Amino acid sequence: MVSVSGEKVNLRKGPSTSYSIIWELGKGFPLMVIGSKGKWYKVSDFENDVGWIYKSLVSRKPHLIVKMNKNSKDQINIRSGPGTKYKVVGKAEYGVVFETLQRQEGWVKVRHATGLTGWVKRSLLWGW
Repeated sequence: MVSVSGEKVNLRKGPSTSYSIIWELGKGFPLMVIGSKGKWYKVSDFENDVGWIYKSLVSRKPHLIVKMNKNSKDQINIRSGPGTKYKVVGKAEYGVVFETLQRQEGWVKVRHATGLTGWVKRSLLWGW
């Protein structure tokens, strides 16, 4: 697993800048490496989209993305501690990216780019 280390990084159809852009990804977006060629990684995302990204544009810093509630306005809870008995401190919708801070018994402590920090049930997220 890797995560995008820059802002507005292009995911391409092949391992070169001559290939067309599939997506533009933001900082922290998690990707699974499924192959490589030269200075490029072949990657898959949480929706199983496949493309190529230049190796120097990713890092090994762990990040997660909300995989629940696709095509819905529903949001997941971000809690003050690792369990449903803890207070809800925020909410997040499908596709929101978080930095991974800590793991504990089926829960993950995460931080959003805005600074919001809390705990989310691991099964609601994709990445590492």
